[in-house]
Amino acid sequence: MPLDVVLFILRLVSSLLLLGLLVSLFVIMWWDFRSIALPPVTGRRVYGQLVRVENVDGQHMKTGIQHELLPLTSLGRSPTNSVVVEDTFASGDHALIAMRGGRWWLEDRGSRNGTLLNDIPVHGPMILTHGDIIGIGAVKLRLELLDDYTTKEQRIL
Repeated sequence: MPLDVVLFILRLVSSLLLLGLLVSLFVIMWWDFRSIALPPVTGRRVYGQLVRVENVDGQHMKTGIQHELLPLTSLGRSPTNSVVVEDTFASGDHALIAMRGGRWWLEDRGSRNGTLLNDIPVHGPMILTHGDIIGIGAVKLRLELLDDYTTKEQRIL
């Protein structure tokens, strides 16, 4: 085989490989762009919420401030917490709400002023139920749990 034919075949193969590389890069960039442009998935599971309440004439009234309940929800004054409690009596890492064994638990994280559950001091992990009132300083949060199969869209409806 003459040298000119071998060089032509090598140029042709290298050109095809380069073209294949460019096409694959374009396809990857297109998929990446489409994944960013698509709306986010909102069907994640919602467990419930913590609703801030105030005591008015012996009744707990909603203030309109609410926080989504996560499987591990930290409460405290530090901005790194899931729920930031803006109260001078709240510690930086005050309390923790966690889902364990299919039940919700409340733990005080060694806070200086303590945590209350339905006006009872929390000294160890305590089980939470729907409607419980968690007290951190002057802040009161009512636990509103949703059923096991509720999604975010269903909660909005």
